[in-house]
Amino acid sequence: MGLGLICQNSDVIKLRALAVAATLLAGLAHQASASGFLTSAVEGTRVLTCQRIGTKLGSVRIEDCLTSGARPTGGLSVEGTPLLMREYPPVAGRRPIGRVLLVGGIHGDEYSAVSIVFKWMEILGEYHSGIFHWRVVPLLNPDGLLRSRAQRVNAHGVDLNRNFPSPDWHAATEDYWVRQTSRNPRRYPGTGPLSEPESLWLAAEIARFRPDVVVSVHAPHSVVDYDGPPEPPQRLGSLSLRMLGTYPGSLGRWAGVHMGLPVVTIELPSAGSMPAATEQRTIWVDLVSWLKERLTEQPRPEWTFDAITAGGSAGAGAGSR
Repeated sequence: MGLGLICQNSDVIKLRALAVAATLLAGLAHQASASGFLTSAVEGTRVLTCQRIGTKLGSVRIEDCLTSGARPTGGLSVEGTPLLMREYPPVAGRRPIGRVLLVGGIHGDEYSAVSIVFKWMEILGEYHSGIFHWRVVPLLNPDGLLRSRAQRVNAHGVDLNRNFPSPDWHAATEDYWVRQTSRNPRRYPGTGPLSEPESLWLAAEIARFRPDVVVSVHAPHSVVDYDGPPEPPQRLGSLSLRMLGTYPGSLGRWAGVHMGLPVVTIELPSAGSMPAATEQRTIWVDLVSWLKERLTEQPRPEWTFDAITAGGSAGAGAGSR
């Protein structure tokens, strides 16, 4: 059996184990809710995490984080910070046209990519109509953001956007990191696919939720990037489509190229400052309009749980992410 196949099977086992663990945790929380002990402990970690996020970000107050409804998922960062998520579920009497996973803060030094997701959660909190079933992860890399000096990588020094699976992961990431980046520490892919708790958690969440589209927010290239089946959005607000391609281990190559799951990457103009309020809203309105069109008119991606680490050799060109 080849090394690549062993790695793929290992990743699937890890994902399944995490999914089972999340189910057991949810059952435990339900059983313990009568006493309130576990509920109060989870609430305490949520408050502490929001305090840290609100203290770090100029555009997100502690109150904004708390009222967003984002809650611990059971997933933890390397340093034990809870990975927060808010679900906007189907509404009674209305069947959603699709499931959308929105992720911010994969890179910890892209402040705006976290802040704008919290702003969009305010919109969802007020206007969620049930047309989509949303899950929103405002900050995947809390350890990178919440350091005294924010960093792109996680606490292990791994670029989470180079840590997702692909059939040729070891050979491709070694070539990319050593030959193309000269071992740039900001691009270190890790010791193996899904070696990091944050990327492993997100992969398992994709397996659990089975989204029809993944939206990932980054900065500062001021474009809309896209991977996966057509048709991509041509423009979101002032950001126009520019196909950047993918790198080995990136979310776009894994989910978009290998799994055929549409991945919209929103590249904001600045990592350190937010777009104007009108632009924040316009990007959101345009995204929702494209999702309505895409999920109504285009076929849904077809993939199975085991396909999460399957696929042929990557065929995308080099990109900026």
